[in-house]
Amino acid sequence: MTGNPWEVAGQTSAAGPSGPRSGVPDAGLTAENGDGGAVDKLALNAISDIADYWNVQYTKTFPGVFKPVTRFISWDSTAARAQAVEFCRGSTYQEVNAAYCSADKTIGFDRGTLLPGLVQKFGPMSVVMVLAHEYGHSIQAQAKLNGFFTPTVVREQQADCFAGVFLRAVAEGSSRHFTLNTTDGLNGVLAAVISFRDREPGAALDEHGTAFERVTAVQIGYTDGATACKGITRAELKQRRGTLPTSFQPGDKERQLPVDQPDLALVAQSLVRAYPIQPAPAFDYRGVGSCPKATVTQPVSYCPVTNVIGTDIPSLAKRAVTGDLFSATVGGDYNAFVVFVSRYMIAVQQARKLAISGADTAGLRAACFSGAYSTKLSQPGSDLQLSATDLDAAISGLLMDGVAAADVNGAVVPSGFVRLEAFRTGVLDGEDACLKTYK
Repeated sequence: MTGNPWEVAGQTSAAGPSGPRSGVPDAGLTAENGDGGAVDKLALNAISDIADYWNVQYTKTFPGVFKPVTRFISWDSTAARAQAVEFCRGSTYQEVNAAYCSADKTIGFDRGTLLPGLVQKFGPMSVVMVLAHEYGHSIQAQAKLNGFFTPTVVREQQADCFAGVFLRAVAEGSSRHFTLNTTDGLNGVLAAVISFRDREPGAALDEHGTAFERVTAVQIGYTDGATACKGITRAELKQRRGTLPTSFQPGDKERQLPVDQPDLALVAQSLVRAYPIQPAPAFDYRGVGSCPKATVTQPVSYCPVTNVIGTDIPSLAKRAVTGDLFSATVGGDYNAFVVFVSRYMIAVQQARKLAISGADTAGLRAACFSGAYSTKLSQPGSDLQLSATDLDAAISGLLMDGVAAADVNGAVVPSGFVRLEAFRTGVLDGEDACLKTYK
């Protein structure tokens, strides 16, 4: 592989602790209406470290002098209406949110539901990510990156990108209060990003981006730094999107295909047309069976000896189940179908005389090729049509267990960041980029 962004100064940060550092005094910040509890301390320590980072780094990318946010408001969304306070000209009653208010340059956060829910579901570094995103709105305002008519989704992509920039600094050990490893630590952060995706038709009125787009923006910042965030504009986003579906449309949910044999056969036919190989693999929908000289994978397996792709349909169909609030599980047929697609891509690699074992080569190529195939489905005239839900479902599964990024024996790289990057490379840059990147 080339350009490993998760390798830091010649060493990997894949292992090790992730979360608040022990024995470090809390930051000397206070929040109005705060209770001084653990959640307030977590949030303020994060804000302090984010401010320290930009205090040093801001002028390396942007003109002018960095001005840190100095006012913070904490509230409990579960409290009675009489205990609500004002934030950004509105009441905090039942307000489950964290935000940067451009009107008075404050950052506010809900200590009652949102932040503790994130900690419980994804770990404390998810709170750091959320606040790094909100602080990103302060950075873009100070740098005057946008005009009055700049779409919300562009502003949100920039803020996600700035969050990625700071997370890279944490992974490199440059945060006073926090550490971040690039396996379970960064996986939890990306899961939180997915959980904040746009979900419903009409979201374009205040569009924040699909899970695929939000993860992409975080990865741009993490990999390429603040200069790349500055480069996220209306034109850049339009070019990056290309023919990909960009928002949820009425009927998307109804157009989801059942994960059954007839529709798996449709996907198989589409794969054979898009990536014809000889000899073509056979498809067995009775289960994964056994395979000489290879470890079978569930719920779909490719056997190189027999050139058969076996599928356990009931197990595969379970991947289409939708998650709940704070969930990084995106329901939909493509969470299942992308696993099926990836096993065909192992067969493609064998036909092209490429290695089919090795998590960081064959496995990531399978994910990358699957991304390239997904883009083909978004093009006019495709028999099967990709929706925004489909891309989100694919990256949800890649982060959840990564089986769509497994090699022929089921070996998977432990970093969800790396798995998502492989799929994203295929989606945005195509098959040639897969071959150049994952050697």
